[in-house]
Amino acid sequence: MTAFLLIAALLTVTPGADMALVTRSALAGGRRAALGTILGICLGCAVHALASSFGLSLVLQRSPEAFTVVQALGAGYLVWLGVQALREALSHAETPDASSSRAGGFAAGLLTNLLNPKVAAFYLGFLPQFVPKDANALAFCLMLASIHIAMGLAWLLVYASAVERLAAALGTSRVRRRLQAVTGVALLGLGLRLALAERAR
Repeated sequence: MTAFLLIAALLTVTPGADMALVTRSALAGGRRAALGTILGICLGCAVHALASSFGLSLVLQRSPEAFTVVQALGAGYLVWLGVQALREALSHAETPDASSSRAGGFAAGLLTNLLNPKVAAFYLGFLPQFVPKDANALAFCLMLASIHIAMGLAWLLVYASAVERLAAALGTSRVRRRLQAVTGVALLGLGLRLALAERAR
């Protein structure tokens, strides 16, 4: 269990799509939007964890066609979010977009995770390694998934608060737009990386 906690904690704080999404939401709509994004991310992880625990994620692993479709949708969505972030950064308009609302942030967090086959592969391949031989595999995997999701929730809440405070301290809209531009480039890069990722065999 100690090994799982250490590895899960390291994976949780490693920068990726989740942190980029939370950054975008926090800059666009503050704490409320970021909270919505975080809840969407956690729900997406929970869905993948349940699907993996009951063997449903094997469809993605065993079907190249299904994996490719989900991968393309997920990569396309990340690229679209990146383009939107860049448009926001280049625009001087103060009109909030969908990402600045809690509902918009929730949808972005949920869809990004649901459309990422690598999240399914993570739960399918990672959790079973830590199940004791004499334990109920389903119950133990669900417990481990719950711990990982709780870690993610706690970390992203702390991270969102830090981003919001940093943006408030820096103050000017120009700095905010620059941060949005960096986030947009990061999302574009993550989308392209997902598009080029190979299916685990």
